[in-house]
Amino acid sequence: MSLKTYFLQVKEVTNETSDSVTIYFWHPLSEQIKYKAGQFITVIVPAGEGGKKIRRSYSMSTSPHSDTSIGITIKRVSGGLVSNYLNDNVKVGDFLEVLEPMGNFHVEPDADKSRHAVLFAAGSGVTPMMSIAKSILKMEANSRVTLIYGNRSEDSIIFKQKIEELEAQYGKRFTIHHLLSRPSDLWVGHKGRISQGIAIRLMKEADTDFANDEFYLCGPIGMMEDVIAGLGIYNVSKDRIHKENFHTAIAATEEDSVDEEDSLKTQTIKVKYEGSEYEFEVKPHQTILEAALDLDIDLPYSCQAGMCTACMGKCIEGKVKMDEEDGLTEKEIKQGFILTCVAHPLTKDVVIEID
Repeated sequence: MSLKTYFLQVKEVTNETSDSVTIYFWHPLSEQIKYKAGQFITVIVPAGEGGKKIRRSYSMSTSPHSDTSIGITIKRVSGGLVSNYLNDNVKVGDFLEVLEPMGNFHVEPDADKSRHAVLFAAGSGVTPMMSIAKSILKMEANSRVTLIYGNRSEDSIIFKQKIEELEAQYGKRFTIHHLLSRPSDLWVGHKGRISQGIAIRLMKEADTDFANDEFYLCGPIGMMEDVIAGLGIYNVSKDRIHKENFHTAIAATEEDSVDEEDSLKTQTIKVKYEGSEYEFEVKPHQTILEAALDLDIDLPYSCQAGMCTACMGKCIEGKVKMDEEDGLTEKEIKQGFILTCVAHPLTKDVVIEID
């Protein structure tokens, strides 16, 4: 899968909190970059050892329907090479190399729709939610949005002012519930984390119709699992629950495996790509993509989280285990398609074809 590359000039850098910034880009002179609310772009920066280029994906916090620029919001991560690089180094006028917008976690507004979108976010998981909320509120006059947003403290709330502006602009059509796990003594809002019980209570307060409303989740895996468990009590169908994983799943080690058949061992595999055949070892702690990149085998990829499908291939021989399957449909999985960024070989005869 060939991805289009852009070199975008930085238009503006805004400090959202003490450890997060929003970077706005000018569109290229030759075209307007098209994207859907909730999608991400992949940034490529020389943040590795010796200036090695590293890729990281960040959701657009801007809306294609209400914002003129493309913007991504990056929260500093302890030890994070790219997040720290972007927070510390990027300034107006710089050019950044990015890959085209991607992602299946998105909303396409319809002016004729009348819906209630319930958004759950924690920390930087609010980034795509801002894009989705602004898009629905702008384009669907009969729809409303509820945002349930968890953070540590008042100072860590990303987009605090922008959220207040949405409240003022859209009134009853936009509702925000902040939850803080370590608030100051002056905080009068909800306290704690987004748990199953709190999620259900706040959804009921928002007059949620569990049979028809749509639910969007982005944040820590534990939070999303709790919310999904709560929705399960009300038999919410899976096709109305959408979630985005920001981080690559952690591969299970051989010691963690209960079933000996599914344990991970060092395996030699073959990958067929663009007329060439590569044979290399994949160690238990590596994904197929990681092993290839360590050997400077330039396989296609973008998000490295099993969501964008840029690294999709087909396992034509052998058996492969994936840490994350949400990026593929059930039909694709049955046909043998895999995502190399979250895949591990289980047998010694694995052969993968990549278009």
